[in-house]
Amino acid sequence: MSRDSLISSKIEDSLRNQGYSTIVGVDEVGRGPLAGPVVVCALILPIDHNISGIKDSKKLSEKEREEIAEEIRKRAIAYSIAKTGNKGIDRLNIRRATLYTMKRAVLNLFKRLDKMPDLVLIDGRDSIALPVECRAIIKGDMLSENIGAASIVAKVYRDNLMKKLDRKFPQYGFAIHKGYGTRSHYEAIKRFGICEIHRRSFRLY
Repeated sequence: MSRDSLISSKIEDSLRNQGYSTIVGVDEVGRGPLAGPVVVCALILPIDHNISGIKDSKKLSEKEREEIAEEIRKRAIAYSIAKTGNKGIDRLNIRRATLYTMKRAVLNLFKRLDKMPDLVLIDGRDSIALPVECRAIIKGDMLSENIGAASIVAKVYRDNLMKKLDRKFPQYGFAIHKGYGTRSHYEAIKRFGICEIHRRSFRLY
């Protein structure tokens, strides 16, 4: 198994050279699925973390993600996870629910720190209002090691949650597709109807 990282610390190194010493990475998983929550992780890696294999979570195998996520959780200065379920997504819409969840994750992280960080980096196009500087970075999970690490932790957390929900709703195959709109998932919806964790505001048929 190759654990070579696709992400250098060039963004973080450049920012530290500009005077940003403590940098938070934020990423989400679960915007696209038909069921389950959107999950956000906010975290801070130490400069000398020595964790290999940090990259976009989608480019890792499930086993690699599990192993690297465990290392990240152990070595991170601090991390926070927040989620918004399908009912909140239906009420707010997926974009607003994602931004709301991002803000909760970051503010919860702040409570665990002795001092405020200098900068928050968010994967994507949208920024959020915070008491510190915040920057959105397109494809940030490929460019920032803090965002890449956050994407891995969020992905593992959500996948494990969907596996637990699969035991409650075994007819849908959540342990396999994690709520995404696969052919088998659409066929299960047609056969069994929707369950309590489906997003009713999404196109389900």
